[in-house]
Amino acid sequence: MCGICGFTGKANEVVLKMMTNTIIHRGPDEDGFYSDGKINLGIRRLSIIDVETGQQPIHNEDKSVWTVFNGEIYNFLELRRELEETGHRFYTDHSDTEVIVHLYEECGDDFLHKLNGMFAICLWDKKEDKLLLIRDRMGVKPLFYACIGNTLIFGSEIKAILAHSLYSSDINYEAICHYFTFKNIPCPLTAFKGIYSLSPGEILTFSKGTISRHRWWKIRFRENEGCDEEYAKGKILALLEDATRIRMRSDVPFGAYLSGGVDSSSVVALMTRFSDTPIKTFALGYEDELKNKEADLFHARRVSQAYNTEHYEYIMSYKELVDDVGNVIKAFDQPFSGTISTYFLTKLITKHVKLALSGDGADELFGSYLSHRVAGPIYHFSRLYDKVRSNALTEGEKTLFSPCDMGFLGELYNKSKGDEVTWRYNLYVFSDEEKDNLLHGNLKNSMNHANSFDFLNRQFRALTARDPLNRILEMEWNTQLPDQVLAFVDFLSMAHSVEIRSPFLDYRVVEFVATIPGSLKIRNGNVKDILKKAVDPLLPEGITQRPKEGFILPIFDWMVEKFKDYSMEILSEKRLRKHDLLNRDIVKDIVRSYYSGNRNNAGKVWNLMMFQVWWDTYFG
Repeated sequence: MCGICGFTGKANEVVLKMMTNTIIHRGPDEDGFYSDGKINLGIRRLSIIDVETGQQPIHNEDKSVWTVFNGEIYNFLELRRELEETGHRFYTDHSDTEVIVHLYEECGDDFLHKLNGMFAICLWDKKEDKLLLIRDRMGVKPLFYACIGNTLIFGSEIKAILAHSLYSSDINYEAICHYFTFKNIPCPLTAFKGIYSLSPGEILTFSKGTISRHRWWKIRFRENEGCDEEYAKGKILALLEDATRIRMRSDVPFGAYLSGGVDSSSVVALMTRFSDTPIKTFALGYEDELKNKEADLFHARRVSQAYNTEHYEYIMSYKELVDDVGNVIKAFDQPFSGTISTYFLTKLITKHVKLALSGDGADELFGSYLSHRVAGPIYHFSRLYDKVRSNALTEGEKTLFSPCDMGFLGELYNKSKGDEVTWRYNLYVFSDEEKDNLLHGNLKNSMNHANSFDFLNRQFRALTARDPLNRILEMEWNTQLPDQVLAFVDFLSMAHSVEIRSPFLDYRVVEFVATIPGSLKIRNGNVKDILKKAVDPLLPEGITQRPKEGFILPIFDWMVEKFKDYSMEILSEKRLRKHDLLNRDIVKDIVRSYYSGNRNNAGKVWNLMMFQVWWDTYFG
């Protein structure tokens, strides 16, 4: 695991080192550089595989192909054997990075389809005078770029590009407009004008001053309506087991996140099959006596005891969030109001290991969030609306609405008439209509007619899934997963120099689960039903029946009283006046309404707060 950066053109050692130093947290072990008058490559390394001889940049036999690489190639041992059999000579002992240059020699751009891993790759082909930037299938590892004149600048984090002397910081108002709806900046946009994010499964080619981009992988849903449940359970478990096995390849100690829920508990259970020593596990708790969060610690301890793990707990308070919220935003470089708990638990993990496995991706594959729970019921509510109105539903038809409340479905239907784009849009933070009143000054005048509903509608038009649940899962897999979920996993763990690996993000698991119909994923209101049935034999009794919690900070619990002074200070008229990008009266009304009892505004208050912290940090 590393942080990479660089730029095309003449050598400039000072600029390259400045860029590399901004991401030292991604690789505190060592740095590496390569410049040849046409390309400048920088690397900060977190040594996980081949600690002794795996220094980057890495080259092929005749030094015509060079690479810097962030991530892990889990099947590197098998690929290395294949390449050696075809005559390739390796100079490292067992570096997974060196596989990349030889595989590129052998297969050209198609080499990517042989990789099982998470990666952001920069590959320089001297003979072809061609630079490739590549992001892994799911978008686990981030990669950003900017093109200024004939110079291409790239980095694992935006801050590396901000450090380049050619770039002048400026706000991307269109991107910020979308943030207030989605809680994050949607790819390929970033919060900075002229800086873009490479999309998941995308390859960028820069040659002779020209950029071209194309997707080399994208999730495709091909539901098998005749899917046999017993076969699916066995296949899921077998794929997860092998995905876990290869993610435990490491030359340094490792551990696992453990919330006591299905996903992380399953990973821990599978890890014990491949370890002769106790697995180190890490759980997050809080000083406040919150019943749902106390349950997390209780069940995490149960799983730890069942598998004899070496268990550690990190107990935090709301004061720690107040103290660190600025550092959280600096980790992202962008406004972000999604989950941020990874930042705090990783403070503990980094004291014990460099690497941890997690259960990330399971919710997005099998269905767990509110939008997933709503997908099937609102579809049936619309289909049977006449019978709903006349109270003529059969008992069998009533079961189709579980686990949703009929009143909630009625309200959502009245807002959307059952249209999938409209009802999903109604679950986001600020609507376009609300933003029309909220946004002010340069933000409103310069947002290039940004419309978040249209952005969402384009995502739905490109879907391949057929059934209601899988369509929502696919849409969010392409948007919310890389832009929000994988973003907080990566940026907030790497802020503490810890690598995270998730077996659920193995492309073999993903491609198989995309063939499973939604009716097996959420059944009779039970979320992740097929997954729970597959892993139930592994887990202590009752774990698969637990309500979803996971590593989510109790921010909204804290905001009611403990955050009141802090949030009102962050969103004070004095601070808002500095940028004049938001309508101060509207912000004041939202905050006052929340603290007068309108708890529905909690997400909006947090969203506004995190924007203000970002602006203060980068432009204030």
